[in-house]
Amino acid sequence: MALRSALHWRLCSFPALKYTTGRRNHRLQPQRQLHSNIIEALQAATGTKNVSTATAVREQHGKDVSYHRCRPPDVVVWPQNVEQVSRLARICSENNIPIIPFGTSTGLEGGVLAMKGGVCFDLTKMDKIVELNTVDFDVTVEPGVTRKGLNNYLRGSGLWFPVDPGADASLCGMAATSASGTNAVRYGTMKENVINLEVVLADGRIMYTAGEKRRFRKTSAGYNLTSLFIGSEGTLGIITKATLRLYGIPEAMVSAVCSFPTVQAAIDCTVQILQCGIPIARIEFLDDVMMNACNKYSNLSYTVSSTLFLEFHGTENSMEEQIQTAEEIAKVNSGSDFAWAKDQETRNKLWQARHSAWYAARALHPGCEGYSTDVCVPLSKLPEIIVATKEDLVRSKLTGPIVGHVGDGNFHCIMIMNPEDEDEGRRVKEFTDRLARRALAMHGTCTGEHGIGLGKRQLLTEEIGAVGMQVMREIKAALDPKNIMNPGKVV
Repeated sequence: MALRSALHWRLCSFPALKYTTGRRNHRLQPQRQLHSNIIEALQAATGTKNVSTATAVREQHGKDVSYHRCRPPDVVVWPQNVEQVSRLARICSENNIPIIPFGTSTGLEGGVLAMKGGVCFDLTKMDKIVELNTVDFDVTVEPGVTRKGLNNYLRGSGLWFPVDPGADASLCGMAATSASGTNAVRYGTMKENVINLEVVLADGRIMYTAGEKRRFRKTSAGYNLTSLFIGSEGTLGIITKATLRLYGIPEAMVSAVCSFPTVQAAIDCTVQILQCGIPIARIEFLDDVMMNACNKYSNLSYTVSSTLFLEFHGTENSMEEQIQTAEEIAKVNSGSDFAWAKDQETRNKLWQARHSAWYAARALHPGCEGYSTDVCVPLSKLPEIIVATKEDLVRSKLTGPIVGHVGDGNFHCIMIMNPEDEDEGRRVKEFTDRLARRALAMHGTCTGEHGIGLGKRQLLTEEIGAVGMQVMREIKAALDPKNIMNPGKVV
């Protein structure tokens, strides 16, 4: 039976419901139901059990880790394979229904919120590791495969995937947001580690950004379509497979913690380590407020001051030279002796504390919500912007522990605020705008890895300019002329 050409809605007869996001109560709009013909078509495409309009399910799929309030979709579907994704996308396209791709919901910029209702494509049941090529150092995965899941699968192969945003995010979701993390200073971000993508376009067509089954190490053939979709945040298509670079597990790894008397000293040490060409794997900055939070939350006893967490990878001999040089640089900058974490259990505890920084910061003020800023500047500007940010926090009377991947010039200020305090909320918004514009003024970016999502669209315009935004909109219109792919985000 042919579907109607336009989307038909009708309000349910039940009153608006309340839901809790974990931050505050909001009014949940009454569910808008798709015409029964469309629901039946979705069920025919993927099976009745893989389609849900239940309120609780919709709420679960209408929020991520960000401060943005829940915006639930009208229906959630769980496709099992790319063919089903294609069929579902065609149904949505023919009926002008918004499509919202959904993975592990670990985003920080509201990327999964259904701003105009529509169909949420939950891709977690597509969780196969399709092909592993150990000799060629690559692997192809479906969107339900997470970072930790892949590395568990690779255990014993001598290989690993190092891009590590902290959360156990889905790998295709990491591609969609151009994720990064603690290892990026040595191994790069998702942009450097995605070889090929399988993508379902808004009209249901299936494309391969580098050609079907291609998995070469480099190419100069045509436009770089792979990079076009990395960071597109679901606004251009649905990523249904990703071919990724893998790396050999280093012979040896060792981590260290070093405290400094000032922010300036810690950042100067970071810059000098990089200038000396030390191939450090991780170098993370935590300010005194964050160190206090991590000590309390993770039961640690490190000095409460500006601190660097470092990690070295390589052979035993090569690491000895790296460590000696790094220690000398730290001493020149008034750093403490290195506190070592050499065995795997101790290293895991150290980095788990770093990855738990978001929760540790929020635990400083129980009941408050958090908002993580995310700017990136040239390395030479790091000391200036972090010192200025600390001073701005004091003037604004705000709590905002700072943590960052300073080896890339990227850092986060985790704002802690009372959702019931309107004045504090206003001051946080004003502070975060100042921080982003401070980064732009230093020739940086308003987001190093979290993406644009809902809250940074104006900042994106300021960053790339009117002509750049117009080109982005033209690309969006060419691939998604009906504007059904994750509408309301990025552009």
